Amino acid sequence: MRSRIAWIAVTLAFVSMAVGYWQYRRRHQAPLVEFKTAPVQRRHIVARVTASGTLSALVTVQVGTQVSGRIQRLYADFNSPVKKGELVAKIDPQLFEASLQQAQANYLSAKASVATAQAAALNADKQYARTKALHDGNLASQADLDTSEANVAATHASVDGAKASLAQALASLHQAEVNLSYTNITSPIDGVVISRTVDVGQTVAASLSAPTLFTIAQDLTKMQVDTNVAEGDVGRLEVGMKAYFTVDSYPGQRFFGHIRQIRNAATTVQNVVTYDAVIDVDNTDLKLRPGMTANVTVVYAERDKVLAVSNASLRFRPPAALSASAATLDAGRVRTHAADAPTADAGHPLWVMRDGSPRMVSVRTGLTDGTVTEIVDGALEEGDEVVVDATSPDAPAPQPAGGTPGLRRMF
Repeated sequence: MRSRIAWIAVTLAFVSMAVGYWQYRRRHQAPLVEFKTAPVQRRHIVARVTASGTLSALVTVQVGTQVSGRIQRLYADFNSPVKKGELVAKIDPQLFEASLQQAQANYLSAKASVATAQAAALNADKQYARTKALHDGNLASQADLDTSEANVAATHASVDGAKASLAQALASLHQAEVNLSYTNITSPIDGVVISRTVDVGQTVAASLSAPTLFTIAQDLTKMQVDTNVAEGDVGRLEVGMKAYFTVDSYPGQRFFGHIRQIRNAATTVQNVVTYDAVIDVDNTDLKLRPGMTANVTVVYAERDKVLAVSNASLRFRPPAALSASAATLDAGRVRTHAADAPTADAGHPLWVMRDGSPRMVSVRTGLTDGTVTEIVDGALEEGDEVVVDATSPDAPAPQPAGGTPGLRRMF
């Protein structure tokens, strides 16, 4: 009986040690890691800057009115071709004609006042001459002479005042004539009406600012695209670069132009800073219309037959099993080698498969098109497999957001 108890105790102790050793190994062994790779290839890389923009005519003029009144007649409509100086609208001139007639009457009255003042001044001059002759013959007193002299000065001053009133009346007359002429709305340029904002009978008020009646584009055969280029891309653009764009009205068709100007005025929308790159476009066939949205692409660099890797490989960061600066994989188990770690200024880290094991190498990158990136320098060759992702089959499944699996949050 004692020997049996001893044998059972030894067996239990052995099993306990075996289970403890197995748990220890399970906790401390490196997890299995599966790697997804992509080949290193020679590619043609085209670097682009993309932006959205709006089409408009090179010269667009807003035609307004400087006087208030009721629209009496319209002589132009949407898409109407117009010539410089051509009448496009007429404001009811009755009030302005009445003001002009009143100004003319005031002018005539002012002219009559000048003539009256001049006649009075002439009479005062003659009276003074007679009084002075009598004074010289001791037939008139000094007081009479002084009164006559003062009357001369007063009548001449009246002439000057009448002339000033005449000048004011003339200015008012000119202003009335100008206001009457403003009732004729004419086109300032040769072009096409692209917008009309008034109708016959509508009253426009120009007391604070000139209201816009028409928008006229000078020449729709030559247009421009005002693009919103992000501040991170504007440094890659230069005046004269070629560009192409598409519009929703003609899917699949490309329209070409070149950058005429990169404006320094920044626009900030929702904390995003953009700059206007103006692109000149030929529109001889008149397919493009003002206001269309253009999806612009500018090619700023190209590389042909260069060694390139997927951008996913440059973004790859190793899992916890590869937490050291460099590592190799041995039979599905990860062992770190700190001696393989690159220096701080070695370049961009990249993981490449060597003899079935991932090894970190340092590379210098060049041009990118957003999908692949040029490798300028580094220990890579065409056909190498670079790591783009790593997964561990032993990793526990992610828990659903909100708490313990199997439980649901009640709202």
